[in-house]
Amino acid sequence: MQAFLVLGGLLALILFGVPVAMAIGATAIGAYILAGEPQALTMIAQRMFAASSGFTMLAIPFFILAGSLMNTGGITDRIFRFAHALVGHFTGGLAQVNVVGSLIFSGMSGTAVADAAGMGQVEIKAMNDAGFEPKFSAAVTAASATIGPVFPPSVPMVIFGGLTGVSVVQLFIAGIVPGLLLTFALMAAVWFVSRKRRYPVERRASLAELRASFAGAFLPMMAPVIIIGGLVSGLFTPTEGGVVAVLYCLGLGMFVYKEIKLGDLPAVFWNAILHSVRVLFIIAAAGYLTWFLVHKRIPDAMIQGVMSITAVPWEVILLIIAVLVAIGLFLEGVAVIILTVPIFMPIVNQIGMDPVQFGMLMVMCSMIGLLTPPVGILLFAVSSVSGVKVGAIVSELWPLLIAIFVVTLMVAFWPAVSLWLPRAML
Repeated sequence: MQAFLVLGGLLALILFGVPVAMAIGATAIGAYILAGEPQALTMIAQRMFAASSGFTMLAIPFFILAGSLMNTGGITDRIFRFAHALVGHFTGGLAQVNVVGSLIFSGMSGTAVADAAGMGQVEIKAMNDAGFEPKFSAAVTAASATIGPVFPPSVPMVIFGGLTGVSVVQLFIAGIVPGLLLTFALMAAVWFVSRKRRYPVERRASLAELRASFAGAFLPMMAPVIIIGGLVSGLFTPTEGGVVAVLYCLGLGMFVYKEIKLGDLPAVFWNAILHSVRVLFIIAAAGYLTWFLVHKRIPDAMIQGVMSITAVPWEVILLIIAVLVAIGLFLEGVAVIILTVPIFMPIVNQIGMDPVQFGMLMVMCSMIGLLTPPVGILLFAVSSVSGVKVGAIVSELWPLLIAIFVVTLMVAFWPAVSLWLPRAML
């Protein structure tokens, strides 16, 4: 009963327009008062600090800053040109370029919003100019941005690893195959819609054009190779990998492409600070609420409740997916991961699911939440970039959402999708 009261109060505050971090914090305070333990309020500062100050969590602002530097340093345009030369002649033309460009961009940014804000502006304008419907251009941009947190590096994976103690290196490597599968699934959905609507196709790039565009995008594409290589070899930790990503993007933007000036840096840093503070404030507030859940043994009650419904592993996994997607309708992806990990992790251990596989499943489910109203943050980000209303974007998303959901089920029920590569490399 306490779990339902906590969740109900949280969703009510969010539906009334209270910011997510404030809603989580207010719910935690109210829960302690209703439980007759107002003395626990003295622990607010301590629990919030403990939840957001771990060494692993330091990777979050660094990867967010790397995404901001990419958007300013001329990297986005070079990635788009290479993707255009590579797949522009496929059925779907620039929509396929949109998806492949997001895959390449994701190897440096680690967040969906950075992808939508950076690549999105270039992609949507190019698609609209070529004759695509603006709402379809916006929908493809929103859906392809979900590749960012799935393909390494990934801010949600850093958060999951920080909360559970699961190796962030293993999580990063585990995201490579699902990230590629998600790219192919979205390309298939784009092909299906574009073939039906007869959307324009670009001319096939010549070998010289392909070589020139590849040369321009080669250095940005080396970022994930450097980061993953350094992590696997033990050369640096995930947090230090975030620092490497920042220095690499800064070096490209300032000294190689020379599109970042000293005067641009304050705005870049300020944008990264704002985004980082939003994420870390949610993590801090959720840390206090999680302490209440554990203190009241609510995860244990949830285990008993789920196991009383079914003890069959595949049915439990389906139930977890349904709950994660439902909560994702009202909470953004980071908040979903932070709030549900303490509840579902013991259940996952009980049915024998690998924590790395479960981490990938949580990331995939949170991506669905980013695309579903009323709180789908990607919908609002792309709407602000494109000028297309959220409702119009949602109406075009269904084939793309189905593609994402199919990959989610593959991650859930085919362990090799997320576990084969980390086991082979490590």
